[in-house]
Amino acid sequence: MDPTEFDKYLTERYHDQVKWYGEKAATNKRLYQVFQWSVIVLSSALPVLIASLSPEYRWTTVGIAIGTAGLKTFKFQELWISYRTIAETLKKEEHFYRAQIGDYQDADDREALFVERVESLISKENTLWVITHMQKDGEEKRS
Repeated sequence: MDPTEFDKYLTERYHDQVKWYGEKAATNKRLYQVFQWSVIVLSSALPVLIASLSPEYRWTTVGIAIGTAGLKTFKFQELWISYRTIAETLKKEEHFYRAQIGDYQDADDREALFVERVESLISKENTLWVITHMQKDGEEKRS
């Protein structure tokens, strides 16, 4: 692979993908934590609120149900872990390439191997995302 082509690939595709996965991982981690803490706080407060038998506190159970459903539906934790895994795997691939270790040690065209492996990782993640969402849609249709 031509060095200019490879540099263009690194800047226009690879670094962009590492940044995207890193940002998505951080966003889903924050959303997961917000939903999880909301459910924890509301669940903890529920016995006290119900004991008071005040009608305005009955909405707390609705909040818990919504938070729990949100965690299950939007899969923030699963997405956070998946995106973080892909981001770190992509970073590792660059380290292996630069250090010329693993498969890069004896490769005839290290740049082509790098592009092939990165694209394979991205494609694999995209396939897993589709499968996960198809399963979710299938579960909703069965309900």
